[in-house]
Formats: sequence, structure tokens, C-alpha cells
Amino acid sequence: MNLRQSLCLTVCLIGLAGVIHAQSMAYVLQADAFANTRAGAIRQLADSGRDLVVIDSVFDGSAAGPWTRAEIRAIRAGKTGRKVVAYLSIGEVEDYRPYWQAAWDANQDGQPDAGAPAFLGDVNPDWPGNYRVRYWQPAWQSLVLGMLDGIAAKGFDGVYLDIVDAFETWEYDPDAQDWIENRMNPETGRTYRRDMILWVKAIAARARRAHPGFLVIPQNGSPLLRAKGFRNVISGIGIEDLFTEGNALQPAGHVNPILADLALLAEGKPVWLIEYGSRIRARTASQAGAEAHGFSLLLTDRELKTLGVCPNP
Repeated sequence: MNLRQSLCLTVCLIGLAGVIHAQSMAYVLQADAFANTRAGAIRQLADSGRDLVVIDSVFDGSAAGPWTRAEIRAIRAGKTGRKVVAYLSIGEVEDYRPYWQAAWDANQDGQPDAGAPAFLGDVNPDWPGNYRVRYWQPAWQSLVLGMLDGIAAKGFDGVYLDIVDAFETWEYDPDAQDWIENRMNPETGRTYRRDMILWVKAIAARARRAHPGFLVIPQNGSPLLRAKGFRNVISGIGIEDLFTEGNALQPAGHVNPILADLALLAEGKPVWLIEYGSRIRARTASQAGAEAHGFSLLLTDRELKTLGVCPNP
């Protein structure tokens, strides 16, 4: 690559996806369990030494729960060049968010009640309180974009998007009793994957109109990287459970397709690998895989209550 091409690539990255050089990562979603006090959580995050800090948009669920601009600045100031981004679930409804209304599932049976919005699906059996969502519907997107506006206004450097891989759930065909790649969404006439790509692009466009360079980092959903438009708009990607699932090693049939997708990312766009193994064998496999492919590794607890460790920042 010559100098002109290099400068062009840099400009493109700035314009489309922001610039981030972060290596080590902190990923703490339960800050009120992470430290005894709010001030203690801010101090520990500021002193963590991590380049990228991912936190929920609120410290806790109280009325005073949302982080303030001053608190975000204090966390960011702990290390030169640090970025502080807010966690935002875009592919599931969470019943502990301000938008939730009890009437949506008044009897708490995991099924939407008659007064629930059309976007609400069944509860996720693996995560109580989280419901599937028809993420392509405008009413849902309006709710999330309102949260996004609040996040950007607080001074966060970007968003860390979870449940981007929700398209996989909708690719299950109950008639065929199997998952179908690129299954069509009858509501939109597009594939469920395309609907998710358009959703992430809409989030990026909304935030960057007022905040150029705003970071947009999806978690999982690596098949979407096959679309150039998706790769261009994101700032990097987080991947969970690539080489291990807990303390069990992942089979090659799981690992290799994801690695092939990740290889499509432009040079300079980071991959953060989040693994949850606690035993030496699992952690050794995670570290070896991360080093072999140039990924930034975080070994942490699945509840995301601690800083974990970054063995190869």
C-alpha cells in the first residue's frame, strides 16, 4: 500500500467508523456489583489500565442510576487514548429497561400479552427477563434510537451492540425444523441478516450525524462481516466463546467459519475476544488462539462483574 492509499484508508475509517487503537478491554456490566460504591467503581475503572472500557449506560437501576458526563470523563481520563463505550442491546427486549411496561407480560409467563407491542416476542429461556424482538420494526427501532441519543449526549465515545446475532434465532424454520442461512423475512421481503445490517447501519448513521467518529462495535454475528457495507460501518467487533465455551474447547466446526469471517475485516479494525474459561487448559487455548490471530483477549466472568484479565494486550 502506498502513502496515498494509506491516507485514503485512514480518512475512510475516520468518516465511516471512527478510529480506535484500543487493545486491552474492560467489560463490566454490573458496576454496582463490581465495587462497593459508585465512586469506587469509577476509581477502579479509571485505574484499570485498559484501553477500551465497556460499561452499561447506567450504574444501577435506581432513579440516579445513569452515569453522568463527569463520571464518564473521569473513567476516560485514567489512561491516555482510552475510549469509554456504552453497552446497548439491539436484538432483545430487556424487562429491566425504562421502556419496559409491565402490561406487556402481566402474568410473567414469558409470552406477550394482548396489549404488548407487535415487536415483542417470547422470552429467551436462557436469559430470564430478555425477550426476542422483531428488530426490524420501526417502533422497536425508535425506542432504541432514543436510548442511543441519550448515550451519545452523555459523552460516551460509542456503543457496544449486543444481540446483533439475533438474526440467527429468526433463521430457524419451524416447518423444516432447521436453521436456514439467509432465510427471508416475510415482513420486509429481505433476509433477516440484511435487516440486521440495515439496523446497525441506521444506528451508526444516527449517532454520527451529531457525533462524527462515534464508535459502533457489534458483539458476535460474524456472518454479517461478509457484507462490505457492514464491515465499513463498524469500528471493530467483539466475539465471545470463539476458542472455548466455559472450560470446554470449541470444535473446529465452530471456530473455523468465524475465523474466516473475521479475516474479512479491514486491517486496523480490532477484534476483541471475550472468553469465560477459568481452568488453565481453557485459558491457555484462548490465549494461544488470540495470539495466533492478533486478537485482543479478555478472560473474564460470564456475569461481567469483574475486570478479568488481559494476558496479551
